[in-house]
Amino acid sequence: MSDFKHYTVMLKEAVDALECKDGKIYVDCTLGGGGHSELILKRISPNGKLVSFDIDDEAIAHSKERLKNYSNLTIVKSSYTNIKSELSKLGIEKITGGVLLDLGASYHQLTKAERGFSFSKNAPLDMRFNMQADFSAYDVVNSYKEEDLVRIFSEYGEERFSKRIAKRIVEERAKNKIKTTGELADIIVNATPKIKSAIHPATRVFQAIRIEVNNELKNVNFVLHDILDLLEKDAIISVISFHSLEDRIVKRIFKFESLKCRCNDMICKCPPPKIELVNKKPIMASEEEIRENPPSRSAKLRIARCIS
Repeated sequence: MSDFKHYTVMLKEAVDALECKDGKIYVDCTLGGGGHSELILKRISPNGKLVSFDIDDEAIAHSKERLKNYSNLTIVKSSYTNIKSELSKLGIEKITGGVLLDLGASYHQLTKAERGFSFSKNAPLDMRFNMQADFSAYDVVNSYKEEDLVRIFSEYGEERFSKRIAKRIVEERAKNKIKTTGELADIIVNATPKIKSAIHPATRVFQAIRIEVNNELKNVNFVLHDILDLLEKDAIISVISFHSLEDRIVKRIFKFESLKCRCNDMICKCPPPKIELVNKKPIMASEEEIRENPPSRSAKLRIARCIS
């Protein structure tokens, strides 16, 4: 797949965090272009095992070819939210080495016009990570009630003009269904005041719709708890997030699961903490990487080690 474009964000930092060891079991929850998986495989071969998840057929096809010489790799076409059941099918009860979770859409998904993630290229409203899924951005835009649109634009996009935009979308779709990214972007631009800003007026709304279509925040919250249950003592979890909403979830769960006491009672009856924080403040992409790939400026890496 020569047209598959991918940039692996914080490649060295995220894999270094795993302290890869030969003979242990590792999981890459988001295979994508295979960059992280390849570096992990190089460091755990010949006896280590890597299981990599993805739901995107194009990413899987590309990475299968890229990583075809590694016999210790298992690629699973499934959402990382199914990590417990899928690992069980493979006879894996515990992750002995570590887990890498690189959240958000890949460069390939965001830039391929027909996937409908970008307002800069006119395409059908889609935004599905899993192209076999029935639910798409078209359904959100054309069927959600006005108050639900306001909610997701506010919560997931932190868009201050959510009410104006939702109202205009409902008005316009009553005339004709909104079918393309270009139509939606024009509606958003016309619904918002003309103010000087470094970002396009549609940026936050498109982000919010993408999150809703793919259940991104709910999935992160769900899978982090499952991963912590699967980690063997001393195994590491390394998480890259790309916007503040994801990072807040990771930060909150890591902080809670690392506390010695969560009850604040006179006599503490809390179970011991599951993890210890490797870095209290997130690691950011280097200046050199940001110059090469500007979107990496928003990436934050948080790392924790299982201690019980």
